[in-house]
Amino acid sequence: MPDRPARLLVVVPSETAPPARLGEWLRAAGLELDERHLDAGDEVPADLTGHDGLLVTGGPQSSLDDDATELAPVRALLARAIADDAPTLAICLGAQLMAQAGGGRTRVGADGPEVGAALVARRDAAESDPLFAPVPLSPDVIQWHHDEVSELPAGATLLASSPRYPHQAFRVGRRCYALQFHVETTPEIVRRWAESDPDGVASTPFDAATVAERAAAVHPDVEEVWAPFADRFADLVRSARGARV
Repeated sequence: MPDRPARLLVVVPSETAPPARLGEWLRAAGLELDERHLDAGDEVPADLTGHDGLLVTGGPQSSLDDDATELAPVRALLARAIADDAPTLAICLGAQLMAQAGGGRTRVGADGPEVGAALVARRDAAESDPLFAPVPLSPDVIQWHHDEVSELPAGATLLASSPRYPHQAFRVGRRCYALQFHVETTPEIVRRWAESDPDGVASTPFDAATVAERAAAVHPDVEEVWAPFADRFADLVRSARGARV
């Protein structure tokens, strides 16, 4: 039987935050994506059987909302991925769920929403990290979150920070990565977020159109840094799979 491509399970908590460009980069890097969309009622598996890695994207839900029952199986799957040290990438809401799954904490952002085009700062620990070492010291990203990771899981490695919220990127174990910020967006996605989130936009000095325009202007720079990052994550998925064979 011919060897199949490495297979990535992609959990999409909301259709407002699809994998978008990140999905395109990962497919171009040779991964097969198995997408599960919570808005469509897709089932979230209990483990990664049949898959070689995991991607969890964002959404408008709050990680603090006990009534968001659709998030419980996502949190449980992330806990299993951490326990297995399976290659994992979790973005925004996904990052907050991964922090909780690993024993960390989240809360409503103490400094209010963080919204729009921004820079994050790579931490010293990133210099020896296989995914983050090539990332510039202050890469462009897109921010869009109202909650924050207030406490990292025990033993987690902090990889990037910002002045407002220090826990911007971290790693749990060797292969589980979390990004509080977005790298996957398109200008159209950010425009829709700006139009539908007046509270988030009000936390900035700009109106919705300007927030969207400023984000659109940095998308080429985001791609320049984070498309190669996606390639390195795909390599991690393949190498981890090879180690299990």
